[in-house]
Amino acid sequence: MVRVAEAWVKIETPDPVAVRKGRRTMLLIALVAAAPAVASYTIYYFFPPDKRANYGELLPTAPVPAIAAKAADGAPFALSTLAGKWVLAMAAPSACDAGCVQALFATRQARTIQNKEKERVVRVWFVTDDDPIDAALLAQHPELIVVRSDPATWAHFDVGTERIVLLDPLQNRVLAFPRDPDIKAMAKDVSRLLKASRIG
Repeated sequence: MVRVAEAWVKIETPDPVAVRKGRRTMLLIALVAAAPAVASYTIYYFFPPDKRANYGELLPTAPVPAIAAKAADGAPFALSTLAGKWVLAMAAPSACDAGCVQALFATRQARTIQNKEKERVVRVWFVTDDDPIDAALLAQHPELIVVRSDPATWAHFDVGTERIVLLDPLQNRVLAFPRDPDIKAMAKDVSRLLKASRIG
């Protein structure tokens, strides 16, 4: 009986090597399971993401009210005729100072960068007086929609006259950009929206 008991005890005694191996295996499994969480916290705290992904200022979602304006040929213009398109709009007097010229260039380039998607985007210049516009300037922007309106009309956009505004296909205000923007960053914002949008 004693020998049997001793044999039984020997069988039940854990092998120290096996125990250490088992502990290492369990520790490894625990580390693998915890790795994603540890990595995410490390990245978040030591490499914090930007506060915003977009370059332009995100505007409160609100449609632009109906406006009274005239097309270049003098016919009445309704912003609703551009529904279904993304609209890059700006306002400036017909004299078009350096800031205005830069804004026109920026909107043209941001649209051109969209390549085959550029047809989804239109550009509108709200001219805030009735004076003639330099024909040479217009020649540089053949697809620009020129609209005559008074400054009060642009006030409906609620972004100030020193900025470019982007409207979505439902004519909600989406983003506002400075007159002299980082064109690549502006184009990237537009590209991201075009990619995400199922309308327009």
